[in-house]
Amino acid sequence: MNMIQFDEFTETEIIGRIIDGEKAFYEIIVRRFNPYLYKIGRSYNYNHEDTQDLMQETFIDAYKNLLQFEGRADFKTWIIRIMMNNCYRRRGKPGFRNEIMQDVNEYSTPMFTNRNNDTDEIIQNRELGHIIENALGRIPFNYRMVFSLREISGLNVAETAKMLGISEANVKVRLNRAKIMLRREIESAYSASELFEFNLIYCDPMVESVMEKICTCSLIAQ
Repeated sequence: MNMIQFDEFTETEIIGRIIDGEKAFYEIIVRRFNPYLYKIGRSYNYNHEDTQDLMQETFIDAYKNLLQFEGRADFKTWIIRIMMNNCYRRRGKPGFRNEIMQDVNEYSTPMFTNRNNDTDEIIQNRELGHIIENALGRIPFNYRMVFSLREISGLNVAETAKMLGISEANVKVRLNRAKIMLRREIESAYSASELFEFNLIYCDPMVESVMEKICTCSLIAQ
C-alpha cells in the first residue's frame, strides 16, 4: 500500500478493511493519530519515552477493540479517550515518571494571535518545541488538559466537556485561563498547533513497532 495516498481513505473505510482482515491498513491509523496521542501523553506530563510507551499501548488497545467502535463518536475522540484512560491508569505505576510541575501566576494579556505559520517548518525547530511544551507543563493539570484537547487536538467545546466530565461553560473558562497562564512563557507569534509536535523522525519507528505487535493480536469479539 502506498502510504503517500493514505489520505484518500475515510476512517470508516479504513476500519472496515482492517476488520475484514487487511491489517496493513492499520498503519494509516498509526500515522494519522501519532501526533494527537503524543500531545495527550505530554499534557499528562509524561516524558518522551513514557509517552511513546503509552502511545504504543493505546494503538494496540484500539486495534483489539475495533469491533467495539460503533461509529457514534468521532474515531479521533474514541482513540484519545483510550489514551487518556491509559495515561490516568499508569500515573500510579512504577517506571512512568511524571515530569515536575510548577505553579505559574495568571496574566491578563491574551496568548495567541491568528497567524498562519508553516507547522512543517516549526516541527524541525526542536528548541522552540521544548520551550513551548515546558511552558505548558508548568500550568495546572485541569487547565493544561482543556488547552490540549481544544487547541491542540482540535476537539470542540462539547466533545471536550464530555471527555473531561465538566460543563461547556467550564471548558471555555479553563481555556481562557490556560491561555492567560501561558502568556508570559510564549511569544504571541507562536500558534497552538505548534505544541508538542511528534517529530517525523519518531513516526516510522512507532509504526514499525505497532504493526509488528498487531501481527500476533486478534480483534476482541463484541
